[in-house]
Amino acid sequence: MLNKYARAFFTRVLTPFAAFLIRRGVSPDAVTLLGTAGVVAGALVFYPRGEFFWGTVVITLFVFSDLVDGNMARQLGRSSRWGAFLDSTLDRVADGAIFGGFALWYAGKGHDDVLCAVSIFCLASGQVVSYTKARGESIGLPVAVNGLVERAERLVISLVAAGLAGMHKFGVPGIQVLLPIALWIVAAGSLVTLIQRVVTVRREAAEADAAAAEAGKNENASHGSEAAK
Repeated sequence: MLNKYARAFFTRVLTPFAAFLIRRGVSPDAVTLLGTAGVVAGALVFYPRGEFFWGTVVITLFVFSDLVDGNMARQLGRSSRWGAFLDSTLDRVADGAIFGGFALWYAGKGHDDVLCAVSIFCLASGQVVSYTKARGESIGLPVAVNGLVERAERLVISLVAAGLAGMHKFGVPGIQVLLPIALWIVAAGSLVTLIQRVVTVRREAAEADAAAAEAGKNENASHGSEAAK
């Protein structure tokens, strides 16, 4: 839901920066790789130690590379299948690092096995939600549904909550509860989104199979009529 509006806004904001990088000879692929490396480092260095505020600051600085690289490619007229593949693949790596960082914290010094499991569920469900759409489209189905919680929502909810929860170390009392709440929201929303996409693919597959069967019957009837002549 956030993709449509957030991307349009940040594309306008980041266009001058993308143009600056192009003038400096930086390639879109380099931005994609650097951005992913920054997100992974921020998540796996800071989050397992409970440094949620600074980890979120680092991640946020690099997460916008997902918009910058695409903007650069469009300005250069180099939009390609390889760029789309690399971007999508590294998005999964970044997401895995973020929720993996949460899981490591709760499995270690966070001392909460339930929230560790919820974090792992968020990691896995996010990957599967993306896979269902990609797999449905690969077999020729439109997968005409976005779902309740897509990648943008997962990141915004989780990172905002983590950043605010990290302010507990600056003396803000009770605010650390926001991260567990956010993880439960993301887990529930991801489950709903997964169900929405599976149901949609099942319906579209049934409709496509029925249409193919009907076309086959019509073709056989046409051949039979010609043979009778």
